[in-house]
Amino acid sequence: MEKLEKVYEGKAKILYKTQDPDKFIAYFKDSATAFDAIKKATIEGKGTLNNTLASIFFEILNKHGIPTHFIKKLSDREMLVYKVEIIPVEVVVRNIAAGSIVKRLGIPEKKPFNPPLVEFYLKNDELHDPIICKEHILAMELATEEEIEKMKELALKVNNILSDFLKKHGILLVDFKLEFGKRPDGSIVLADEISPDTCRLWDIKTGEKLDKDRFRFDLGDLIEGYKKVLEKIQE
Repeated sequence: MEKLEKVYEGKAKILYKTQDPDKFIAYFKDSATAFDAIKKATIEGKGTLNNTLASIFFEILNKHGIPTHFIKKLSDREMLVYKVEIIPVEVVVRNIAAGSIVKRLGIPEKKPFNPPLVEFYLKNDELHDPIICKEHILAMELATEEEIEKMKELALKVNNILSDFLKKHGILLVDFKLEFGKRPDGSIVLADEISPDTCRLWDIKTGEKLDKDRFRFDLGDLIEGYKKVLEKIQE
């Protein structure tokens, strides 16, 4: 599949057109950002690890019947994906209290949520991705009520599938962020990526953080953490 002109560049990925107007190539960069890109760095090898891990997770989800934009991994840094119209709403699933919800609501860190919490955030860097509710999404015409329920339903299914998979490999899925897109027929599919950039992943035995919090809070080498995730799920 030939890579043509760039159509979009984000913090962690670049999208390129291909000869097929329905398919893009996603290229994973080595850039790392945190706190609305106030903290930035280039970390060699990060893009390769995220592409590998995201490809593994997408393959698992596809096998379980979750509709995604993922087609296949093309190379160390590239995957082939279907073209989608991204819905500007980030869906966060929380199994355990960590990160912003602890600071925002004063909930003790490590408090389990049963059932898992589902939150919506406006995908808008200028507004710092504020938390929103279903009524906000409807009022802003970002998605229909049916689409909101579909995103929530898929997010919880993803949580069940990946939580079970990761637990078998000694990793706790604390929380994660998902983005969804619409295909030309209007169907909702999981898009963007699933990786230690978008998930909180803790070692079940030691509690070691194996995700981007290592970069956010200087908890250790980021590449080492991501490599541990890959090694564990390949055991």
